[in-house]
Amino acid sequence: MDILGLSQEQFKCLILILLRVSIILFMFPVFGGMMVPKPVKAGLALMITIVLFPIVRPDPRLFPESLVGSINLILSELVLGLIIGLTIRLFFAAIQLGGQLIGFQMGFAIANVLDPESGTQGSILAQLGYWVALLCFLILDGHHVLLETLANSFSIIKMGSLGIGAGIFNRISEVSGDMFAMAIKIGAPAITALLLTSAAFGIIARVVPQVNILIVAFPIKIVVGLFFFGISLQILLHFTRQYVTGFEGMLTVIMRLMRV
Repeated sequence: MDILGLSQEQFKCLILILLRVSIILFMFPVFGGMMVPKPVKAGLALMITIVLFPIVRPDPRLFPESLVGSINLILSELVLGLIIGLTIRLFFAAIQLGGQLIGFQMGFAIANVLDPESGTQGSILAQLGYWVALLCFLILDGHHVLLETLANSFSIIKMGSLGIGAGIFNRISEVSGDMFAMAIKIGAPAITALLLTSAAFGIIARVVPQVNILIVAFPIKIVVGLFFFGISLQILLHFTRQYVTGFEGMLTVIMRLMRV
């Protein structure tokens, strides 16, 4: 019996591709957020599936015939999507952490804005750095690398054959540790300049106690912080380019660690 012009075997392959594509896509920044309507997410996942269908042909025998097999397939693909999504989100989390540190040094700890993606409050500079990094990621064709890696994932990890071992946990721990180091490196110019500015005002307060340091220091720290935050954005571009260059290799290594 043909289903939508496809044979039963082809329809099973289409469903298998759609399952993995939709889960990984929903874990990706922006598309997995609240500001993208669910019908748009579903339509984009279906469009990517149709594009990958002539290229990727999973074994239709992997299509589950029982309820237990369906649950096992969905859970394995969900874990795969969570791990890949977490790996991608850790990079953008490092950008946000760097912006948060700079904003805290500038005195913007209370000045938060609504993050439309997660629906929570976040630092202004953290959100600005996040969107700049995301824009650079798209300009450098990071989404193309993601699609290519997604197509290669079907040959690396077969549907429903996910294996979780100590290697993948060690790798995720390394990537998580790199997140904090990257946040410090990105925010280092602004954090150092603001620290020296605070030290200078501390010396002035001791030498000239008549000066109201609280009123004078606050606008100057904002100007210094914003100036050096612009320099930090140049460093952010360098890290984004470096991340996109090694993005495919990193995801390939992680998927091979999850292969049975």
